[in-house]
Amino acid sequence: MRRNKPGCARDFAALTLGVCLSFAAAVGAVDSAASSSGYKLQPGDVLQVVVWKETDLQSDVLIRPDGGISFALAGDMQAAGRTTDELRAELESRVRKLVPDAVVTVQVKAASGNRVFVIGKVNHPGDFALIRPIDVMQALSLAGGATPFADTNGIRVLHRDGLRQTSVRFRYGDVARGHHLEQNILLQSGDTVVVP
Repeated sequence: MRRNKPGCARDFAALTLGVCLSFAAAVGAVDSAASSSGYKLQPGDVLQVVVWKETDLQSDVLIRPDGGISFALAGDMQAAGRTTDELRAELESRVRKLVPDAVVTVQVKAASGNRVFVIGKVNHPGDFALIRPIDVMQALSLAGGATPFADTNGIRVLHRDGLRQTSVRFRYGDVARGHHLEQNILLQSGDTVVVP
């Protein structure tokens, strides 16, 4: 029977601890970045806007396809791509020109605008609400998984940033075995997962 050298177990434990600490630091960095950025509003979201003590200035507002909204005493403004705090600050600034002590609150009543799409050889293709961050594997799960004839190593994720569109390769077999996990990216609103 082979025996390990006395230092091997100690070295392995130190290596394992180092890997775990590095992973924990990476997860913490991602979590803090996500929490600091906040939820970005999207076309299709429904907002509840209330001006305190002004019953005529309370309404539900739909973010239009162009990303804008209209609100009494504030006019048109861009909402898509901003957080509720950023939008609230601008609304409050505009309304205070006519109502000096106005206090505005903005809440997301329905996050209908954040959606991802899964198409191709999956059991339930369609669009899915992005109510929390999801990655490619989770999106495939929402779509019921791939059909038996799907090319799971030829999956592409299409992402549009303004007029520019990019395509990212996703090899299901690698990720399912725990390899090349960097492919399993978090999806953003409007992303399309194509399963050939």
